[in-house]
Amino acid sequence: MSDSVIFQELTTNSGMKIGHATLNRPNAHNALSMDMIQLLMPQLLAWQQDENICMVLLDGSGEKALCAGGDVVAMHNAMASQPKSMPESLQAFFTQEYQLDYLIHTYTKPFAVWGAGIVMGGGMGLMNGGSHRIVTDTSRLAMPEISIGLYPDVGGSWFLNNMPLGCGLFLGMTGASMNATDALYVNMADYFIPNNLKTQWLESLKQVPWGNNSAANRDQLSVLCAKQHQQHEALLPEAKVQPLQSTLDELATKTSAADVAEQIMALDAQGDKWLSKAQKTLQAGSPISASLVFRQLQHGQSLTLAQCFEMELIMSCRCGEFGEFQEGVRALLVDKDHQPKWRYTSIDQVPNETLVWFFDSPWQANAHPLQHLAKE
Repeated sequence: MSDSVIFQELTTNSGMKIGHATLNRPNAHNALSMDMIQLLMPQLLAWQQDENICMVLLDGSGEKALCAGGDVVAMHNAMASQPKSMPESLQAFFTQEYQLDYLIHTYTKPFAVWGAGIVMGGGMGLMNGGSHRIVTDTSRLAMPEISIGLYPDVGGSWFLNNMPLGCGLFLGMTGASMNATDALYVNMADYFIPNNLKTQWLESLKQVPWGNNSAANRDQLSVLCAKQHQQHEALLPEAKVQPLQSTLDELATKTSAADVAEQIMALDAQGDKWLSKAQKTLQAGSPISASLVFRQLQHGQSLTLAQCFEMELIMSCRCGEFGEFQEGVRALLVDKDHQPKWRYTSIDQVPNETLVWFFDSPWQANAHPLQHLAKE
């Protein structure tokens, strides 16, 4: 059985080495499993301490995906076996996943992510923390959790709030996919390089005169990526998100999730398949998820990155307990009947006290599994 993550150290012309981690579950679109998290964490920490490693590169095997998300079918099975309780395996997965995401965000060396193909859910968490986030002509990014009764976690409370006004609300509530142009616009990517140039780009990395100074190495990587980006900008796909910006500005003025949803559904999508699909996803999605997106972004505005992950671990564990997440995964990926039985039929029916419960920590004071992040 092949390793779920492949690790290599690429020797450069300067004698320094590039740490190269490849997610290796191509048949599952490199969906993130607990095994993969537990392989990545110690290796990334070791590379961070290794003076011979000048930078780290994360990519996915195969042509279809960097990472299509977390292994939610395994989570469904855990939830189904322990109804109305918080499965320990679920808590452990989210805790370790968010620790990994936080490590990438705070990595002390240049950290490049080759975001080709599908980058969704957990894949967005891995990519967003990179110092050099590369999208290609095949990239398709999304936070589609509304369709499974979850919400945009893995730091979504942070990165959806760092997008142009209203974009995070729209993308979180509709699960709409972004191409490379969109990802660059909403600050989810830094550079565009055509996917067929990946091998050439890897070779060019080896030619860089790397040294022991992380800041200088970061600058050199930026120059290399920017040059490739400028050479191929003409190949960028048509923007989907930016043309909506005036409407998205208005979304940010709304005072409830129901008002945001109403405004999105009122948009004229005639002849626009992308917008029409976004509206249909919102309409068919979990009313609780839509409500959580609105509220998490409100709360996230005043939180640090570490505090966002703390809040999300509470929310994710509550989702594992409530039943909506289990039902969403059942309908989409287990039974595949695409007929989820959501707890409420509309967003305005979701009680405030229910939403408050999702943010109420199940742990005693000073017992939160991620409380150490803020101290690091």
